[in-house]
Amino acid sequence: MRFESIHLQNFPEVQRIYEEGLATGVATFETHIPEWDKWDSDHLAYGRILATDGKSYLGWASLAPVSGRCVYGGVAEVSVYVSEKARGQGVGYYLLGELIRISEENGIWTLQSGIMPGNIASINLHKKCGFRTIGYREKVAQLNGVWMDNILMERRSKVVGV
Repeated sequence: MRFESIHLQNFPEVQRIYEEGLATGVATFETHIPEWDKWDSDHLAYGRILATDGKSYLGWASLAPVSGRCVYGGVAEVSVYVSEKARGQGVGYYLLGELIRISEENGIWTLQSGIMPGNIASINLHKKCGFRTIGYREKVAQLNGVWMDNILMERRSKVVGV
């Protein structure tokens, strides 16, 4: 498995994989795929990776700031999406592991993620990569008119900010 940086030219693959995640109903509260300019402005300049096996794109992961306040400059939110055809093959594990490595190279001391309780695969992936559950947000947002909960998970670096 190789990783490429996400940029405008390969963003249609990110959108395709994102769309497959939306179709599960447990990946995100979003209901539409953003265009490049919006996605680009919402994510950090580093930690934008697309996994490939040389023939097709398997998944993507990214980092987004959690706040514009400088005191939270070392805290980022992770997103991990795996293509429907590549699920259950360890792609998410490699993506999240690479994202952790990149985040620490860039001074990130805490990674966080909000995961819907029905997304068992994502919860287990995050636990496997050293995340822990820190909270539970009840009916925090609606998806297609239905109030949904969110599990909050985080990973504290053992090398940055110690």
